[in-house]
Amino acid sequence: MQARPAPVVDFPAAGKMRMLSLHSNTKITMQILLTAIFLSAPALLIWLAHHQRWAARVGVIVLCYAAGLVLGNTGVIPAQAQGVQQGISEVTIALALPLLLFTLDIRQWSRVAGKALLSMAFATVVVFCLATLLYFVYRDSDPERAANLAAMSVGVYTGGTPNLAAIRTGLDIPNAQYLVFHSMDTVVGTVYSLWMLTLGVPLFRTLLPGSRPTSPALQHPEPVDEDDYRPLLRRGNLGQVIAALLLGALVVAAALGLSQVLASDGERNSAVLIVALTTLGILLSLHHRVRALALSYRLGMYLIYVFCIAVSSMVSFDELLQLDTTVAVFLLVTVFGGLLLHALLCRLAGVDSDTFMVTSVAAVGSPPFVPLMARALNNPGAILPGMTTGVIGYALGSYLGISLGLYLHSL
Repeated sequence: MQARPAPVVDFPAAGKMRMLSLHSNTKITMQILLTAIFLSAPALLIWLAHHQRWAARVGVIVLCYAAGLVLGNTGVIPAQAQGVQQGISEVTIALALPLLLFTLDIRQWSRVAGKALLSMAFATVVVFCLATLLYFVYRDSDPERAANLAAMSVGVYTGGTPNLAAIRTGLDIPNAQYLVFHSMDTVVGTVYSLWMLTLGVPLFRTLLPGSRPTSPALQHPEPVDEDDYRPLLRRGNLGQVIAALLLGALVVAAALGLSQVLASDGERNSAVLIVALTTLGILLSLHHRVRALALSYRLGMYLIYVFCIAVSSMVSFDELLQLDTTVAVFLLVTVFGGLLLHALLCRLAGVDSDTFMVTSVAAVGSPPFVPLMARALNNPGAILPGMTTGVIGYALGSYLGISLGLYLHSL
């Protein structure tokens, strides 16, 4: 009997497979570790705020922003982890939005709807006028670029990033120009958010008429400490926490399905996703058993804290050194110049301070940032008008930006 030849083993190929397997395992381990850090960091910062006076004065939201900036700019997070950061920010904000809305009483919104819409109209008109003015200032040097910057400014500061992407496509804006604008927008937006969440609150409450905070949890007859997250860990509340998470997950799944159905070129429609999350959360809040899930608000806020850390960890200080002054002027003038003019118009019209601030954040920072502002104001009832006006901004942002861009290009 003829002996069978011995099997041939390709040792280099086998070694390559082991290396790929090792690399894959390392990547998975890194993703799990980073996810655990992002999810647990707010708990440490909340504990710090309850045990250190300076941390309590600063506030948990600002501590989360600062922690994210430190993590993102000290080399702790590897460059290849950006996908993890982006994923965590998207998942947490998508799940947080319905959780925050479940305990809101929609009947409270009728008291401020008119003022919120008026404030949003002021914000839109102001940014539209300032962007157009800046176009004429920079038209002589490069009219096409100035028109693109004006259009993107209007789109992103009445709607958000989805509108910015739509405007880039609609006006055929060069990719490099879009990326520079988007990078600077991230930096300016972070500075704006930190200002509004800290010094902006006492300043605008002094300059504008006052408003009375409302509680989102109807079942609390007495004031509660909304920064006390220990009830989430109690065994007796486990059923309520699980119920809220499952209901929130169902809302996210339904919203994702709708946004995918209405997608173009296979990409999820982010604007539709935000609209669907908000609408479904509001509709479910009409049921008394859903409003009875008192802990869903704190659960949503904890996810917002995770979102803050993840988003700020993606901001690089080095980006400031790579951007030209024209883009910086467009963004700084439309954001901070617009903020002052918006506040002036609201004062003249008698719009209260809290409504002004949540609608400003909805316009400049987009709807996902409204809960942060409402928490800093200690006025959860401001979430609903802020989210509603933000959604209106999403609907109008692309139309306004593209229309302005086409008109300016035609001059």
